[in-house]
Amino acid sequence: MSENTNKTLEELYGIIKKAAILSSCAGVLEWDERTYMPNKGATHRSDQKALLLGMVHEQFTSKRVGELISEAEASGLAKDESSTDAVNIRELRRQYDKNVKIPKSLVEELARVTTLAESAWIEARKKRNAEEFLPWLEKVIELKRQQAQAVGYKKEPYDALLDDYEPGETAENIRNVFDGLKAQLVEIVGAIAQSNRKPNVAILEREYSIEKQAILGKMAAATIGFDLEGGRIDITTHPFCSGLGPGDTRITTRYNLNHLGQALFGIMHETGHALYDQGLDPKHYGLPMGESVSLGIHESQSRMWENLVGRSKPFWVYFFPITQKIFWESLGDVKLDEFYFAINDVRPSFIRVEADEVTYNLHILLRFEIEHAIFSGELKTNDIPAVWNKKFKSYFGITPPDDAQGCLQDVHWSSGLIGYFPTYTLGNLYAAQFFAKAKKDIGNLDEQFANGQFEQLLGWLRKNIHRHGQRYRAEELVRQVTGEPLKPSYLIKYLKDKYSPLYGI
Repeated sequence: MSENTNKTLEELYGIIKKAAILSSCAGVLEWDERTYMPNKGATHRSDQKALLLGMVHEQFTSKRVGELISEAEASGLAKDESSTDAVNIRELRRQYDKNVKIPKSLVEELARVTTLAESAWIEARKKRNAEEFLPWLEKVIELKRQQAQAVGYKKEPYDALLDDYEPGETAENIRNVFDGLKAQLVEIVGAIAQSNRKPNVAILEREYSIEKQAILGKMAAATIGFDLEGGRIDITTHPFCSGLGPGDTRITTRYNLNHLGQALFGIMHETGHALYDQGLDPKHYGLPMGESVSLGIHESQSRMWENLVGRSKPFWVYFFPITQKIFWESLGDVKLDEFYFAINDVRPSFIRVEADEVTYNLHILLRFEIEHAIFSGELKTNDIPAVWNKKFKSYFGITPPDDAQGCLQDVHWSSGLIGYFPTYTLGNLYAAQFFAKAKKDIGNLDEQFANGQFEQLLGWLRKNIHRHGQRYRAEELVRQVTGEPLKPSYLIKYLKDKYSPLYGI
């Protein structure tokens, strides 16, 4: 590498890393907003975030960054497509070309409005009525429309928003994925509904001290590999994970005195995200080689640790005696098999984050259809609550009793995260295929889990997924890791193999 090329990369990477650090400052403000900020601080916080994110955008889309990327491209570094510098240059070019089209004023306004909209969402959720939130949602949607128009798209505006979370993904492909899954999922759900076997879910609804739940959740996170010296667990309205930078990854949960699984599996889910963030190479922080591939791949990690590990029988062979000891008054009379069946109960439910593995993707389908209808002009914002309830009745056979258990349950729309939801189903598909390959490569994962050993699976994920950064796009990463394209058959096989013995179907 020539001296000039070295200087180009040094300057380019320096600017990008400074922008990343500035962005992480905004991330700390967002984490605080969702955990400890007083309600009256929302307006001031919206100004803080608008200022910071406007500065990040200005830095990243400066004319000098464009010149440096062009110089790096001209140097020939990109010839070895999988090399560290080639990956950084390729992805910085993609991000730059996209973001330079978005006006700084729009970035600032989005930061301002989404902060206030999230505050309005929290209050509306408390009142269980969407009416006061819908005007804010309309403002968010209009700004996201402006973003889609600014960035551009080949077929439809929704594609431009999907690309923020799953680069290269399209609504057409998402529809095809759901079409391939829906019939098979409905078949499994139907067979389970006809089964005479029903778990005793009441054992999960006894009284479970919140203080002890916090202890158990921290133990579970640490057991599967979460570095508590480089992270923390806090309480929020809607659980999330913030990877703020090397040595600072924060997860949140919410506790229910009368439901053991809500916080525990929420923590397991967010820990999956955190393990990915903690597994990224810190020396590449701020650059594409130090960032996750996509949200679908990120969700594959959270869904894997929450469900394929956390709801597995081997995991509870190890963890149930610990849990039973902590909650002896509530679980002293419960057998392992009874508990395992209860945490794998399959039935229609209102809340996505508490849904079972089998019905979960129907929750995502509903949200995708509503988002897509909004951006294709088929649905108006004010009609969302009614359409939500109608679709929910169609898919699940039950109607939400109020908006808090309906269209207000997720934070995503208030935060402007439109196009995010489909990545959850993609994550389920990726997770099943990755996990099948890990079991084949490692050989005795069930035995390891039963002994409280999770290091080999985490090591496999670190080697095959985390440390690659954005070397591969999601589709190519799946091929590299598993030797095959993404196949929904892995998820369907996993579900059938697990739930057929439980329900005798």
